Amino acid sequence: MSKRENPYVSQSPGSTPKKRMFSAVQANLNTFTGLPYSDKYYDILEKRKTLPIWEQREEIIDCVQKHQVVLLAGETGSGKTTQIPQLLVEAGIVKDKMVGCTQPRRVAAMSVARRVAEEMDVKLGEEVGYTIRFEDLTSEKTILKYLTDGMLLRESMADPLLERYGAIILDEAHERTLATDVLFGLLKEMLNSRPDLKVVVMSATLDTQKFQDFFIGAPLIKVPGRTFPVDIFYTPEPEKDYLEASIRTVIQIHTCEEPGDILLFLTGEQEIEDACKRITNEIASLGDNVAPLKCLPLYSSLPRDLQDRIFDPPPKSRTPGGPIGRKCIIATNIAETSITIDGVVYVIDPGFSKQKVYNPRIRVESLLVSPISRASAQQRAGRAGRTRPGKAFRLYTENSFKKDLAPQTYPEILRSNLGSVVLQLKKLGIDDLVHFDFMDPPAPETMMRALELLNYLGALDDEGNLTPLGEQMSEFPLDPQLSKMLIYSARFNCSSEILSITAMLSVPNCFIRPKDSQKQADEAKSKFLHKEGDHLTLLNVYHAYKTEHDDPKWCWDNFLNYRSLVQADSVRKQLANIMQRLQVDINSTVFGHREYYPNILKALCLGFFMQVAHLEKQGNYLTVKDNQVVHLHPSSGLNFKPEWVIYSEFVLTTKNYIRVTTSVKAEWLVELAPHYYDLSNFPNCEAKRVLERIYRRSTQSTPNLAHTSI
Repeated sequence: MSKRENPYVSQSPGSTPKKRMFSAVQANLNTFTGLPYSDKYYDILEKRKTLPIWEQREEIIDCVQKHQVVLLAGETGSGKTTQIPQLLVEAGIVKDKMVGCTQPRRVAAMSVARRVAEEMDVKLGEEVGYTIRFEDLTSEKTILKYLTDGMLLRESMADPLLERYGAIILDEAHERTLATDVLFGLLKEMLNSRPDLKVVVMSATLDTQKFQDFFIGAPLIKVPGRTFPVDIFYTPEPEKDYLEASIRTVIQIHTCEEPGDILLFLTGEQEIEDACKRITNEIASLGDNVAPLKCLPLYSSLPRDLQDRIFDPPPKSRTPGGPIGRKCIIATNIAETSITIDGVVYVIDPGFSKQKVYNPRIRVESLLVSPISRASAQQRAGRAGRTRPGKAFRLYTENSFKKDLAPQTYPEILRSNLGSVVLQLKKLGIDDLVHFDFMDPPAPETMMRALELLNYLGALDDEGNLTPLGEQMSEFPLDPQLSKMLIYSARFNCSSEILSITAMLSVPNCFIRPKDSQKQADEAKSKFLHKEGDHLTLLNVYHAYKTEHDDPKWCWDNFLNYRSLVQADSVRKQLANIMQRLQVDINSTVFGHREYYPNILKALCLGFFMQVAHLEKQGNYLTVKDNQVVHLHPSSGLNFKPEWVIYSEFVLTTKNYIRVTTSVKAEWLVELAPHYYDLSNFPNCEAKRVLERIYRRSTQSTPNLAHTSI
């Protein structure tokens, strides 16, 4: 038997997929491992049999065998995410190929893979595995893989027909993430070349007509959810402060309602952590007569062991015969879909989530707190009816639900910077982007901005064709600016340092600043600050972490996020492997040499020359070319206002902030990116007058590094 040969395929001539299904159960041997099934396997199997999708498994198999594309609308709790991939493996449909199931979020890919490995009684990372950005837990034995939609898109660059897969399942399709929308178009084009490939598009709230129009003739299977009735409650008047209203509602539920866990949706890590502390303190102030309440946060950057605590049992009563405790899970919208938490009876929905928003005119992409869609509101409410009748408290009016919320989530492709996507499509050989089969085509201006960005970076030539540099840049799972910076850093003899900075920029913020220890945290951070700016501060943190031999206690003592630094170390190793494969030298200037820091700063300029702000006489910064008034973010370590700064992020909150900023010299910008700093198409501003003086002083021309490739 080959390593990937499906062990459920019977050798008997009269065998059919239906007869073969679950034959191993009857034999009491796990055909993946050759070992007897564990007792836990049989316990889980009994629970699987109670899922609504279990009753329709033969109908689903018949449909998948007869059609190349199948749409499946499975309500919350139907079991679609865990059962359909197993079903395709066990029925022998994919033969000796893999089943791939995409998830919009890495947390879901990891948690579902763990659950399915338990259900199949195999070790995670062998027959069942997952792949997320910078983490691949699969092996040669893997026949069922959960992965983020972005990782499947990246795999298609190396394997344009996805030959390793016999079936692709696009889960949570209603979320319409950027990568999923591109995959829709790629898979639709791929079907003619891969008649053996099966595609299943799944969601709880599918816009069925739109999807059937796109995948012409695809049949639809509906699976009911295992949900109990959920009573929906609205506020009579709009809430002025949804966070205050959310905390108040948690306290009211805990003190007045029957036992049952609470799920509260908030928008981000800081908000969630603050709410956890405030609720915990409020409950503690009510005394021992109130049942215990355990607040548990859930967001994507939370360490995995802390994420898993949401599945722990609720706290016991304080005294014998006293009121039973409950959990309060406070989560971002990752708890809307693939992560199902049994025991939740009460859902609190303030009606907001953080969504990516892109303005192509000023080239600003930022996460903004925005109203959710009605489809998301339904998903959230459905989480309350898993184990018994539940209640959903919507902290907005019924009129607002009907009139103000959009029916479906606005596709991410219509509100994103498409630089990375266009680079990937070009790498796949798709040159006619205008006629690429997008389900919802992006605005022409957004597409033009992406082409312009890649042209300035040197990834595309003036005819829009991929350059040798663009070929190399597409190999990195990074924003194009970071890829360009990494490749060219070797020319400045600092690729080792730029690797470390890029890794630190690719993970959650490494600095911890608890509300009750802000002064101590700021003092600890000051030890790492570099006078030139935040990118070099990140480099100092990484160097100190490695000097201290990756010590978690040292991280704790210095208010650093140990998990982020471990992740940065892993990211750095993987990026280094890609650089070595592309034959890009990993080198470094001797520390203490007068060019050590200037070399690093010049390499940073090569990536971020389009993300520059100039200090005006009035004391505020203006972004170069776009003339947007911005301010240094309060978290910046710069203790002075440099004339010129590069920045990694543009953050829209109460003001326009630029975050992760570093001081640079205008002469470097002119030298390294003369094509961008061409004053003939520069708006009138103080920055232009400064650059004019620099050009006049310049007596010799410099090579145009940005349009040369290694």
